[in-house]
Amino acid sequence: MRLLLIGAPGAGKGTQAVQLADRLGITHISSGDLLRQHVTEGTTLGKAVKQYVSRGDLVPDQVVLDMLRKPIVAASEGGGYVLDGFPRTVEQAKVAYGTAKQLGVAVQVAIHLDVPTEELVRRLLARGRGSDDTQDVIEHRLEVYEQKTRPMVAYYAEREELITVNGSLPADEVTRSVIEQLDALRPALDG
Repeated sequence: MRLLLIGAPGAGKGTQAVQLADRLGITHISSGDLLRQHVTEGTTLGKAVKQYVSRGDLVPDQVVLDMLRKPIVAASEGGGYVLDGFPRTVEQAKVAYGTAKQLGVAVQVAIHLDVPTEELVRRLLARGRGSDDTQDVIEHRLEVYEQKTRPMVAYYAEREELITVNGSLPADEVTRSVIEQLDALRPALDG
């Protein structure tokens, strides 16, 4: 099973990725973790990533796709994956789909963790991980999500590859809801 998580900052994507990977016996692939790993290990990709990040630039889509290719193929051969952190825009989703389709490892289901803005702000303020968790920065991050990432919900809905769950529920209930919806889709996914 090949899954993608979509949700605003604070929606619980990381938590759900870990829980779903564990419950479904698939691999959790975090683009952010992979970027950091490549930088730490000083790989060719990591050196390229470091140059972009040190200038404050976004890492180009092709660099991220190159970095994800091997883990996604390996995870697909091992039963599947749940992808967290990429793509973040419809354009990235289209490019990623083209590449993944050629490799036979395209996302089968996008899972939208739907959480009201007030709850997202509350969660992010409570989390208080660092200087980027101020009210102003949080509101800006949520605006960027609405403009850039939320349109992916419609993109995957049009492709009939989307399920939406109430991400406001306790984490275990969200996981249970996702698994119930995936179980209902399983005959089509396996066929």
